[in-house]
Amino acid sequence: MNKVVSKEQFSANVTKLVVEAPLIAKSRRAGHFVIVRCGEKGERIPLTIADSDPKAGTITLVIQSVGDSTRKICALEPGESLHDVVGPLGQATHIQKYGTVLCAGGGVGTAPLLPIIRAMKEAGNRVISVLAGRTKDLIILEDEVRAASDEVIIMTDDGSYGNKGVLRDHRSRHHDEVLCPVDQEV
Repeated sequence: MNKVVSKEQFSANVTKLVVEAPLIAKSRRAGHFVIVRCGEKGERIPLTIADSDPKAGTITLVIQSVGDSTRKICALEPGESLHDVVGPLGQATHIQKYGTVLCAGGGVGTAPLLPIIRAMKEAGNRVISVLAGRTKDLIILEDEVRAASDEVIIMTDDGSYGNKGVLRDHRSRHHDEVLCPVDQEV
C-alpha cells in the first residue's frame, strides 16, 4: 500500500497526488512511469511520474479523471492508500546537451514534460517551454516549469491567458508533448 501524502485539485478533472513510494522516488528518471491500482481488483492505470522527492520518499502523479478507475484514484484523500504502485517502468528520455531546446505541452501533457524540462536544464541546455491549454484554468504546473526554464510561453485556445493560439504536434495524435532541439528541423 502506498499512502497519499497530499492532494491538490488543478481543475474539476485533474488532480495532483503526492504518494509514498521510496524506492521509485530514488530510482526514477525523466520519462519513467508507474502502474497504479486503486484496489485489489482495480484496473491497472499507467501514469507518468511528474516529480519525485527521494529524501521524502515520494512521487508526484497528475491524473486526469476520465473513467471509473481514474475517478477512484482522484477521490483518494491524504492518509488513504493506493493498493499498488509498480515502477519505475519504461525507457527514460534521452537527455543530453543540445544547446537550446524547445519543450511544449498542453494541459495534463505538462506533467510528463516537467521532469524532461528539469533534466534538459540540468544537462546544461537553454530551455524554452511552451505551456498550452484551452483556457487559463487548464494551464498546470506553471510555477514549476518557470523555475526550470529560461523562457516560458503561455498559450490558450481562447486567449484568456498568454497568447491566443493552439499547440499541436501533428506527428502524433496521442500526445501533445513536443521536445526538440531548436537547432534541428522538426
